[in-house]
Amino acid sequence: MFVDQVKIYVKGGDGGNGMVAYRREKYVPKGGPAGGDGGKGADVVFKVDEGLRTLMDFRYQRHFKASRGEHGMSKNQHGRNAKDMVVKVPPGTVVMDAETKIVIADLVEHGQQAVIAKGGRGGRGNSRFATPANPAPEIAENGEPGQERDVILELKLLADVGLVGFPSVGKSTLLSVVSSAKPKIAEYHFTTIVPNLGMVETEDNRSFVMADLPGLIEGAHAGVGLGHQFLRHIERTRVIVHVIDMAATEGRDPFDDYLTINRELKEYNLRLTERPQIIVANKMDMPDAEENLQRFKEQLEEEYPIYPISAITRKGLRELLFAVADKLEETPEFPLDHDEDEGVNRVLYKHEADPDAFVITREPDGSFVLSGEKLEKLFKMTDFSRDESVRRFSRQLRGLGVDDALRQRGAKDGDIVKLLEFEFEFIE
Repeated sequence: MFVDQVKIYVKGGDGGNGMVAYRREKYVPKGGPAGGDGGKGADVVFKVDEGLRTLMDFRYQRHFKASRGEHGMSKNQHGRNAKDMVVKVPPGTVVMDAETKIVIADLVEHGQQAVIAKGGRGGRGNSRFATPANPAPEIAENGEPGQERDVILELKLLADVGLVGFPSVGKSTLLSVVSSAKPKIAEYHFTTIVPNLGMVETEDNRSFVMADLPGLIEGAHAGVGLGHQFLRHIERTRVIVHVIDMAATEGRDPFDDYLTINRELKEYNLRLTERPQIIVANKMDMPDAEENLQRFKEQLEEEYPIYPISAITRKGLRELLFAVADKLEETPEFPLDHDEDEGVNRVLYKHEADPDAFVITREPDGSFVLSGEKLEKLFKMTDFSRDESVRRFSRQLRGLGVDDALRQRGAKDGDIVKLLEFEFEFIE
């Protein structure tokens, strides 16, 4: 089975907690605070490994949780940073945020890396909070929670040449005779359900990767047949080899087939029509093929090279492979839409306006519920076992405007306010 799209969950490691500690050495008067900071949590990093060909491994492991940083220690010792979690992916993997559908990374070359979920920073120890007014603070932060998200991995095959054409025109047969690939071949439509890859070598020792892509039919751009699955794979091929059944063994007109397939490529993505196309007239060993080829050439307005072959008898293959290799040498790689201005996009997303710091909703029992990314992060980084930390948290809430917003919503003394799984009393 060829796995080419999979959804997984990733979570960066939480930061280590800061520590509240004091110097206790003999002969050191007024020792002061000595609590160290926590270490940084591990990032989840995706790295391209050219040895991988499919996303099969992600069928069995869909959760990737990085380790947390070490907690701070006394004597101002910092906790150790956690080691990044490296997840290997095949070349050609596109990583998308499952919620926003924004492309996070497009991983193509061997060794290329991208941070998919950032680890949280370590919490600060109490020596960081010392001020002349409060030289021995009892405050330390907990580590920042690591980033968590669901991502969709999509594998776009990195083939140089894609074979396109209606079902049963002989694409699999062609691939099987020019390479050592062993695709399933049978006399019914959609024998090929997953793309087959084959390494092709010409007589003058040039080589390229050819993919036999699943049969395309009318309406594929709208998802009919094997539609989108197929078209996604052709986006990255540099040369399109269009195989046509010149013997019309299924009663269709070869020229109509040619127009239909090109219309589908255009409907899916206009850029696909920029790819150089080589037309292959297959099944030339059959009756009527010669006449159909003549008629086809007359109907074809553009000057496209046409290579008559018979995949079964192997006639005409040598010339075809030389032509494909020549075309590849003069064809650059095509960037996909989001590759071109990747840098610009990346910056734009980073500087979007902050989402609301908090949101207030009401429960049926009359209690107020606080939520919001910024607020929840502050809450998780507060050590509620120490009064001074709790007072700092309430000052932070006031600074965010939570108190005023609750009053505007009608909160009175003694009302219950919920945040995550905790409850507080509103006090005027």
